[in-house]
Amino acid sequence: MDKAKLLERAAQTAEERMTLARVLDKYEQSHQRNLPTETGFLSPQEQAAAKALLAAAGVREGFCFFGGFEGAERCKLLFAPDWMEVEDLPAQCGIAAVQCRFYEGDKLSHRDFLGSLMGLGLVREKIGDILVQSGNAVILADTSVEEFLLREYISAGRTKLSVSSLPLDELTPPEKKQRNIRDTVMSLRLDSVCSSGFSVSRAKAADLIAAGKVELNWRLCQKADKTVAEGDVISCRGLGKFEVAEVGGLSKKGRTNLLLKRYE
Repeated sequence: MDKAKLLERAAQTAEERMTLARVLDKYEQSHQRNLPTETGFLSPQEQAAAKALLAAAGVREGFCFFGGFEGAERCKLLFAPDWMEVEDLPAQCGIAAVQCRFYEGDKLSHRDFLGSLMGLGLVREKIGDILVQSGNAVILADTSVEEFLLREYISAGRTKLSVSSLPLDELTPPEKKQRNIRDTVMSLRLDSVCSSGFSVSRAKAADLIAAGKVELNWRLCQKADKTVAEGDVISCRGLGKFEVAEVGGLSKKGRTNLLLKRYE
């Protein structure tokens, strides 16, 4: 395995290269010490890059992603040693849930919590998903910072917080809002599918893509003519994301039928 060449192929930025180098280090540690290892929390984009990196290295099994609950967006990458089943890895991961209660009249957002956490000097890889509801938020965090949060995390901005530990098996993630969009497109070009998924003109979709605001499967894509396939996830800064749930059949006018799942 030529680590330098692998990182050169998989990483798009210097920061991503550092993240992927740590991924390779954790993989090597697991095999050398024959013990389970884990990365910090990775964004969906970093997870996609890590998958591509491992595939390029010929690693296609012995690992999984887990963020504290099924469907988590930010996840750790867990590596299993020879003697452990991959299915047993989530129970071994160092993830804690910290519950934060606050006055319901204070309208706190994900940004409010993330900003205050970074203000405490925490690095992003130590924090997973932040689930915000009225008067309550749950922060998924690395167990190494759990005690620090319980002791020091007393406010988000000017809003006072009451924090406590929450067992992961008692965590109830908020239900994701989703709506289905059925449409037809002339082709499966990225700009054409984005036009349907984000309810904008094809010209506007092309502009968003060219401006670097669109990601295809969590990777920046500035090619409007890139072909989209069933199962792809497309996101746009400020507009949300959708999944290409079904592609199939032609309409009477010869256009391709699509079923898109739009996440609010």
